[in-house]
Amino acid sequence: MSRFPNGKIAIIGSGSWATAIAKIVLTHEDSINWYIRREEQIAEFKRLGHNPSYLTGVHFDMGRIQFSADINKTVRDADILIFATPSPYLKAQLKKLRTGISHKFIVTAIKGIVPDENMIISTYFNRMLDIPMENIAVLSGPCHAEEVALERLSYLTVGCRDREKARLFAQKLDNAYIKTTISEDVDGIEYASVLKNVYAIAAGICNGLKYGDNFQAVLLSNAIKEMGRFLSVLHPIPRDVDRSVYLGDLLVTGYSNFSRNRVFGTMIGRGYSVKSAQLEMAMVAEGYYGTKCMREINRRLCVNTPILDAVYNILYRGISPMTEIKLLTDSFR
Repeated sequence: MSRFPNGKIAIIGSGSWATAIAKIVLTHEDSINWYIRREEQIAEFKRLGHNPSYLTGVHFDMGRIQFSADINKTVRDADILIFATPSPYLKAQLKKLRTGISHKFIVTAIKGIVPDENMIISTYFNRMLDIPMENIAVLSGPCHAEEVALERLSYLTVGCRDREKARLFAQKLDNAYIKTTISEDVDGIEYASVLKNVYAIAAGICNGLKYGDNFQAVLLSNAIKEMGRFLSVLHPIPRDVDRSVYLGDLLVTGYSNFSRNRVFGTMIGRGYSVKSAQLEMAMVAEGYYGTKCMREINRRLCVNTPILDAVYNILYRGISPMTEIKLLTDSFR
C-alpha cells in the first residue's frame, strides 16, 4: 500500500452522522461508495434524493453515490473506509465481511465503545482485524450532524499515530464550514468520546430533574476534571483536555438539544425507565453502553469518577435519579 491511499472512500452506516460525513466528503470527492444494510432504504434514498430517515434536508446527486446493501461490495474497491455505525452494532456488521481490509485506511467516526469487549473502536480494529495502528484514524470533535446539514461552522479533529496520514485525510474534510486539526492521541480522543456521552446523560438527568443552568455549569466543569483524571491514568501522555476535541465535544454534547445522550438522560430524569426511554428514542444513545463499559474498565484503574458512578447507579442499579444526583451535588464545589 502507498503511504496514504488516495482512492475511493466508502462510508459504512446510514444514520445522521454517516449522512453528514457523506455530505462533507462529497465536497471534494467525485464519488463515494455507501453501505446501507437495508435494500428498501436504498431504494427510498434513490427515489427521494435524500436519506429517508435522517437529515432529510440534505440532498445528494445520486450519480455520485454507489449504494450497496452488501458490505463486501462497498469496501472491495475502496481504499479509505469510514465507519459511522452505532458501536453496539459494529461487531455484527464486521462479521459480514468476507473481503480483507487489513491493507486499507480505516477511519472510525464512532463515538462509542464495543460492548462486552470493553474496547475502543481503534483497538478493536487493530486486535481483531489486524489493521496496523498507523492505518487507523479517529474522527471526533464538537460536530453535531444536524449543524453540518445546515452548513454551520464546525470543527473536527483527526487522530492518527501517523501525523502525515492524519494531515492528508484532514485535507479531504476541510471546506467552507468544516475546519480540521490533527492529533496523535488516538486512545485519549476515543476514551474522551465515550466519557462525554456518559456525562451528557448526567446533564440530561439533571435537566429532567429541573436543575438549572448554574448547576449544569458546575456539573460539566467537574466532568472535564473527571475526564482528565481518567485519561491521565489510562493513557498517560501530555494532553490539553481544554482542546475542542475533549472539552468542546463534552460541552456541545452536554448542552445541545441535538444530543441524543442528553435527550436520553432527560427522559430518565423525568421518570422514564431505561427500556421505555430506549424504545421511544429513534437513535442509539451510545452513553448507555459506554457507562457500563467504562465502569468495568475503572474497576482495575480505581480512578475517582463520581459522575460516572452516579450515572451507572441510576441506569444499571435502578437507584432513584433524585437520590443519586443529590448525593453527587454534595460532592461538588
